[in-house]
Amino acid sequence: MKKELLEIFDNTYPDRDYTIEIVNPEFTSVCPITGLPDFGTITVRYVPDKTCIELKSLKYYFFEFRNAGIFYENITNKILDDLVDALQPRSLSVITEWKARGGITETVSVNYKSSH
Repeated sequence: MKKELLEIFDNTYPDRDYTIEIVNPEFTSVCPITGLPDFGTITVRYVPDKTCIELKSLKYYFFEFRNAGIFYENITNKILDDLVDALQPRSLSVITEWKARGGITETVSVNYKSSH
């Protein structure tokens, strides 16, 4: 997962609070224990400060997880950390919702709020 793939652009309205929601319904990764594919929906919601994320770069960043053996919890927290590092947003949340495997689903949520 190469966070250097993430590109940003200047927020034209830095004095206004508004929310950007990005949904990736076709996220894939691999279970680090079984090697089986995991399928999920990733939702990113953030209030930008000075910058916004460029969507094509985010798509390529998400593709980096496709063959990575990584737990759901780690994916969710890694995405949050990388996006906060790239954007320095006012707030950001990542919600990952995983398709059933063995009859069990899982949703993981993590939130960030700037102290500024």
